Amino acid sequence: MIHPSYVELMKVVNNDVEIGEEPVVNSRYSIVIATARRARQIIAGDEPTADKVICPKPLSMAVEELYEGKVKILPESNEDE
Repeated sequence: MIHPSYVELMKVVNNDVEIGEEPVVNSRYSIVIATARRARQIIAGDEPTADKVICPKPLSMAVEELYEGKVKILPESNEDE
């Protein structure tokens, strides 16, 4: 089993959302897109921010950063610029 699970990641990402507000992440797809984008940033040279790195692969680092709350997912704006 993969740790952390999608459900655990969604709870961590949405923990700052107040009752009645729209959650930042609604689906597994959103988690996958966010971690893939962060993994690409790490590949491009960004320094990983996770405290514990279990696996040296960029995607694993990105997942761990989200789980630790080191990286935040921001809702996309509706502007087409």
